[in-house]
Amino acid sequence: MSAAESDSQATRLQSTRPVSQRRVDSVDPATLMRIKNLVLRAKTVVEGFFSGLHRSPFHGFSAEFSEYRPYTVGEDLRNLDWKLYARSDRFFVKRFEDETSRRCYFVVDQSRSMGFDAQGYSKAEYAKTVAATLAYFLTLSRDSVGLMTFDQTIADYVPARHRHGHLRQLMICLERAVAGQGTDLALPLESIAATIRKRGMIVLISDMLTPLDQMRTRLGYLRSRGHEVIILRVLDPAEIDFRLAAPSLVTDLETDQEMYIDPDTAAADYRLRFDAHEAELQSICNDLGIDFYRLPTDGPLDVALFDLINAQSRRGRTVMRNRGSRGPVASVGGSR
Repeated sequence: MSAAESDSQATRLQSTRPVSQRRVDSVDPATLMRIKNLVLRAKTVVEGFFSGLHRSPFHGFSAEFSEYRPYTVGEDLRNLDWKLYARSDRFFVKRFEDETSRRCYFVVDQSRSMGFDAQGYSKAEYAKTVAATLAYFLTLSRDSVGLMTFDQTIADYVPARHRHGHLRQLMICLERAVAGQGTDLALPLESIAATIRKRGMIVLISDMLTPLDQMRTRLGYLRSRGHEVIILRVLDPAEIDFRLAAPSLVTDLETDQEMYIDPDTAAADYRLRFDAHEAELQSICNDLGIDFYRLPTDGPLDVALFDLINAQSRRGRTVMRNRGSRGPVASVGGSR
């Protein structure tokens, strides 16, 4: 098989597995949130994810998952693992030693707006579960994970490590995090940039409901330092699809300001403002080479995990490693 033929076949294999081929028995997030222990909650999601791999195009790959990465067109064909290809029908490359351990920091928004609850659980609870799930998953892959939680100030900081007991320390910090005060996204980004000396991956988990005037500068500085950045925007479906059955008195969660809203006149204006804000955020991410995903809180987390990894691998990236996107915002793990 020539190099050109192999590259062509690899491209086809990476693009013929639609994200819609998912498990139909995913754990409902409302059921998942009833599990009080965050470690058990994260393990439930990851175990469901690996169970899904056995019924997905990744069948036969889960046992060696942390040792390989998807093949990128143009790489040396001598690095391909043909035995794994025979079992999975996909091209994978053995990860080199310097790829098998990286630092990942989760920067988790715990401001008051994250306390919004229209699903029986808050965005803050969903965000904590996302962070716990990804931290648990990456720990299985022998990566070092760290944590920063914030509202208007930095609440907790856990340096990225990979050693016995470290994941539990991180989970304890997540479990005690509660929706606090207003949002200052510039502060944690400035703080994490000043704290991290070596290049790593930074996953910002937030509703991003904040003015974006300083975001380009702060995110740009992180990228200039060589950090990979992924933004996971956690939103309640009620925030995405604004609906009020009748005129209502609503309260701003962060300022306590009350406002009387007529849904007939407010809905269109809300949609315009929401779309403009998200378009600006997407533009910032596109310009800086940052991946931007929207996570609705009604989305099963094992599906979201699959979508994230699948989206990364279809772009020819190492699992959960970012090289920058240029497309519209992707919504992962949401209702179908």
